[in-house]
Amino acid sequence: MSKKIAKRYTTTTKEKEKQSSSVIAANILSKHMKKVYPIGLNKICSSVSLSSLSLSLSQSSNDSNSLPDSSSSQLDQKIALALRLINDASPERRLREVPVTAKTFQNPSMTYTSEEGTKRCNWITKNSDSFYVQFHDDCWGVPVYDDHQLFELLALSGMLMDFNWTEILRRRELFREAFAGFDANNVAKMGENDIMDIISDKALMLAECRVRCIVDNAKCILKIVKEFGSFSSYMWNYVSYKPIINRYKYPRNVPLRSPKAEAISKDLLKRGFRFVGPVIVQSFMQAAGLTIDHLVDCFRYSECVNLAERPWRHV
Repeated sequence: MSKKIAKRYTTTTKEKEKQSSSVIAANILSKHMKKVYPIGLNKICSSVSLSSLSLSLSQSSNDSNSLPDSSSSQLDQKIALALRLINDASPERRLREVPVTAKTFQNPSMTYTSEEGTKRCNWITKNSDSFYVQFHDDCWGVPVYDDHQLFELLALSGMLMDFNWTEILRRRELFREAFAGFDANNVAKMGENDIMDIISDKALMLAECRVRCIVDNAKCILKIVKEFGSFSSYMWNYVSYKPIINRYKYPRNVPLRSPKAEAISKDLLKRGFRFVGPVIVQSFMQAAGLTIDHLVDCFRYSECVNLAERPWRHV
């Protein structure tokens, strides 16, 4: 009888030790997770997600119920691994590593390689709309010097407050038709009836404030043309008539705004332009080739740089 009691006592002690180890690990995990991600537990860490950590812990718990005497050491190893992963997720460590996103998993090299072997910027994927891919390949980052085209890209960039690039590009020809090819002289002359016709066009899906904004900005462009000779001269003067060439390797490096965009935005607002905040202006600069923000591994990077390094010519 004494042997049975001793065996039962030993088994109970081992189970308590396992439970105690699991509780301690869970408490430590919880404590550290709150420091890293206090809002939720489904955020992404530097190398694994917190859901993966939870999964690894649950597997440890399940395995401990089915393993023989060696389960305790295996449990300790898994707890040690989990704690090591927490350490890897510390803010200091994450600053030195590339953040993990869905795109990172799809393409660790930070560029998307198409089926034909063409490397494009990471935000272009196999599911990207053909209009968006064509815009990336043919337009985005190419220096633009024509006033009509610059006005068009500024207007389209402003629409990013309501739509994404794919939705905008699908209706690009409709926008050109509605706004007279983005000729500032003609757009500035649009009357109330013209504006209401555009607003009522369901294919365009433009809010009244957006339409009036484009018309008002056309009037502001005419004032700039009188002062600087062209809208192109005004814009390119901010970058000394030569595109800003950047060398971004990762999408996280590409800025949503920049000091140059903030300076242009401030002056445009001062001149009466509307919906031209720093983020919109930065998007406009990228699209118009005032700044080359293609990732260095993208096939368009070197092509746009070659265009940027040519002598500036006003068209």
